[in-house]
Amino acid sequence: MGWVVHIDKDLVAASATPLVLGILADGESYGYAIGKRVNELSGGQMEWTDGMLYPLLHRLERLGLVVATWGTSPAGRRRKHYAITAAGRDALAERQQQWTVVADVLQQVWKAAQAPPARPAFGTAAEGWA
Repeated sequence: MGWVVHIDKDLVAASATPLVLGILADGESYGYAIGKRVNELSGGQMEWTDGMLYPLLHRLERLGLVVATWGTSPAGRRRKHYAITAAGRDALAERQQQWTVVADVLQQVWKAAQAPPARPAFGTAAEGWA
């Protein structure tokens, strides 16, 4: 595999809720599988710890964005399954709009940063600043 990008904890925190809600929009899941899915989707560049994921799931449950039910794994172990609620779908749609705006602005800024700087017109006040 290629090089791994370190993702700042603030960016991980900001993206965690829409990622979890988006994964649950595809169907109910349990904590370990959600973390594994994030890892798969990121090509192994985002690895969430239990100490980050489970408090997030509990917060989303308290906020009414997900609902949790107890189930049993094929191996017979009890585990909590999470499903997105109608309020969670609304929150996901809102987060998608927010992230679209942020991504669009970042693309514009990065594109401008890659373009050669504009040269001031001859005879402008900028000429004397050099």
